Amino acid sequence: MGLQTARKRPALPHWTLWVRMARPGFLVVTAIGCVLGMASAQAAGAFTSAALACVTVVLALMLHAAANMLNDHADAINGADAANTQGLYPFTGGSRMVQTGQVDAQDMHRVAWILLTLVAVAGIWLAARTGWALLVLVLGLAGMALGWVYSMPPLALMARGLGEVAVGLAWGLVVVGADYVQRGQFSLQAAAVAAGFAALVANILIGNGFPDAPSDAAVGKRTMVVRLGTQRAALVYLGLALWAHGALAAWVALHVLAPTALWGLASLPLSLVAVALLWRHHAQPQRLRLALVLGIAAASVHGLVLAAGLCATQ
Repeated sequence: MGLQTARKRPALPHWTLWVRMARPGFLVVTAIGCVLGMASAQAAGAFTSAALACVTVVLALMLHAAANMLNDHADAINGADAANTQGLYPFTGGSRMVQTGQVDAQDMHRVAWILLTLVAVAGIWLAARTGWALLVLVLGLAGMALGWVYSMPPLALMARGLGEVAVGLAWGLVVVGADYVQRGQFSLQAAAVAAGFAALVANILIGNGFPDAPSDAAVGKRTMVVRLGTQRAALVYLGLALWAHGALAAWVALHVLAPTALWGLASLPLSLVAVALLWRHHAQPQRLRLALVLGIAAASVHGLVLAAGLCATQ
């Protein structure tokens, strides 16, 4: 028998590519979600550890990065990103690193698994440091599960018109989880501030679906925008924006949140201008760049200003 050449395992991409694969510009929203959760704990006098806060932020960013890579992997396999020639980069169409030949789709998958493994191990340590709180483990597992089922078959929620719901739930968990790590127990206040922020993050994904709709539909990826059409999707966007800000005012009226939480209403004009642009240019995706920027700005401003309002109660 002749000697057989052993198959050589492909090398992982250089770490600098890992950073670009993570799509770092989008990770900012996750960091803001953590800040909002920690501000909720601080407002109740329950912020206990800066070290745990740092670990929470790092784990949340790693989980988001892994989800981005799984999304790039899935959209490379299903052909959505290759078919997307009208996307408004860098806001839509993925990182484009697979399409430009910088990494292989399997690289995205392998690095995502490495990050998820690290998050799982560190999450167990974090749960141990918080007294083996069951909710910490549940929130962490739920976040990992949502990051997986959003993109990956057999569920692939992004292709079933449920991706926006999954994203909203995931970023709500970021806020509640960051609060819980500090407070050590579930808080209605944290859930109240998380709900509006989660709705505005879901709106980011809805807005991004407008320029991607033709290519998504071509490969059978039935996002919310594809299912509803652009005009009805714009109405959903408006409904979520109004609900997010109206609910915040209601929580203040019910004395769940302090009056300074109303600072979070500063993001409403950004959302309204964004939806006006989506409605006006729904059939002209190349004119939607400002709308997408405003959607990201609305979620970011809402989270940061609301966090400042919560901390101002101290």
